[in-house]
Amino acid sequence: MYMLFFILGLVMGSFFNVVGLRVPKKQSVVHPGSHCASCKRTLELIDLIPVLSYILTNGRCRHCQNRICRIYPITELSTGLLFAYSYYQFGWSSMLFGSLILVSLLMITFVSDLSYMLIPDKVLLFFAPFIIFYRLWLPTDPWVDAWLGSILGFLLLFFIAIISKGGMGGGDIKLFALLGMMFGVKGILLVLFLASLSGSVIGIALFMMKKVKRKQHVPFGPFIVLASIITLFWGDPILRWYLN
Repeated sequence: MYMLFFILGLVMGSFFNVVGLRVPKKQSVVHPGSHCASCKRTLELIDLIPVLSYILTNGRCRHCQNRICRIYPITELSTGLLFAYSYYQFGWSSMLFGSLILVSLLMITFVSDLSYMLIPDKVLLFFAPFIIFYRLWLPTDPWVDAWLGSILGFLLLFFIAIISKGGMGGGDIKLFALLGMMFGVKGILLVLFLASLSGSVIGIALFMMKKVKRKQHVPFGPFIVLASIITLFWGDPILRWYLN
């Protein structure tokens, strides 16, 4: 079962790449078919095997030999591992459904925000009904905690956006509202803390390595993704450790 979920994650991760790269540009995720971003040649079956195709072609297009963006295998492998770990962590339960939905949203967010510094409303609106349904199916204790977490998540980032004068995007704010619905009040505060901490540490490291310049905007979405994954799988023990 772990291998089946891993393979499912690899396949879905490949699709999430398409969604994350095309939807922000208002392109169809169906047409045209998968093609090289450089030479526009349609990819064949041997080019579409998640992760393995990237390894076999040494990370280059077979036709034009241009480099293939590393975000493709990273997203595919990450999704495969996270799908398999979701099954390991939750087994056949309602929480598995919530975990797979959240991981899917986070992977698309990772691709789109890292590529364009944008989290599309279409993606958020697509996942919103699934997350609301999940919380109606498996409510928090107390049930109102999920709704308060959603409101708090929205207000926290909205307030940060105001005081930073646009330093926080609208997509981040709406994403936090959905994450608040998933994690509740304590969980969304943990996500904010972990995202801010990882963003600060990595941002300073990139600046010292001269990978980014002073006052250069860095997408916050990947740090939200990292913090959300940590909270999803290990949030409860972290909170118990801290509160004790």
